[in-house]
Amino acid sequence: MKQLITLNINNQNYDVIVTPMDLLVDVIRKAIGLTGTKKGCGQGDCGACTVLIDGQPKLSCLTLAITCADKKIITIEGIANEDGTLHPIQDAFLDHGAVQCGFCTPGMILSAKALIDRNPNPSQKEIKTAISGNTCRCTGYINIVSAIESYANLVAEKGAK
Repeated sequence: MKQLITLNINNQNYDVIVTPMDLLVDVIRKAIGLTGTKKGCGQGDCGACTVLIDGQPKLSCLTLAITCADKKIITIEGIANEDGTLHPIQDAFLDHGAVQCGFCTPGMILSAKALIDRNPNPSQKEIKTAISGNTCRCTGYINIVSAIESYANLVAEKGAK
C-alpha cells in the first residue's frame, strides 16, 4: 500500500509517495532526483550509498524510505556551501588526489564528515575505522586517509565544518 510521506533531505522537504518496501537510495535517486548518492552493491557491502541520517552515516540501500520521515537526511549534494562552492572536505579530497572514478567518493566523504563532526581530532586508526564500510576499488586508501586528516587539521585550525 502506497503512502505519502515527507522526507527532509538537505534541509528541504519533499513529499513522496512510497511503498513500505521502497529503499531510501531509490527514492533519493529516482523520486527526488539527487543522483550524488550512488547505488553500488545494493547489499550494504560497499558504502557507496552512504547518507547522513540525523548526523549518523547510514547505508541508504538497506534503509526503508518510510522509516526516514521526520528525520534529517543529508546527501553529498547537501554539504556544499550555500554559494555552490565545495565543502572543505570535498576540496581536501580533490587536493589529495583521493578521487579517481568518484563512485565511492560521496559515501566516503559523508562517512568522514560524520567522524569529524563528532571527533574533530581523530587518530589515523579512527579514520580508517570510520571509512571501513566504504570500498574504493580505484585509489587505495592512502590519499583518502590523507585528505580526511587534512580536513581534520583545517577544522582544528579554523573551525571549518
